[in-house]
Amino acid sequence: MNSFGEYIRNKREQLKLPQRKVAAKLDIDTSILSKIERDERSATKEMLPILSQILQIPEQELQIEFIQFMINQEFGDLKYLSKGLEKVLKEI
Repeated sequence: MNSFGEYIRNKREQLKLPQRKVAAKLDIDTSILSKIERDERSATKEMLPILSQILQIPEQELQIEFIQFMINQEFGDLKYLSKGLEKVLKEI
């Protein structure tokens, strides 16, 4: 599984966008974007609409990648993760 940071970096590189331009649109320092791309720091949900626009990714696709990565990163090693997710899905 690719990480969210790798996903973002790959899309940015496909579009030949420098980090500084993407970071400027996100109103963050280039070093922070670099850390996000290396998964040393997490993107925020507030960044998703901007990243969607900049990287020309449908917002739905980007959100799904983000959610998948965040859940796997935080809870991926839990034995009953799928059961917990099933319960959440019933509630929402």
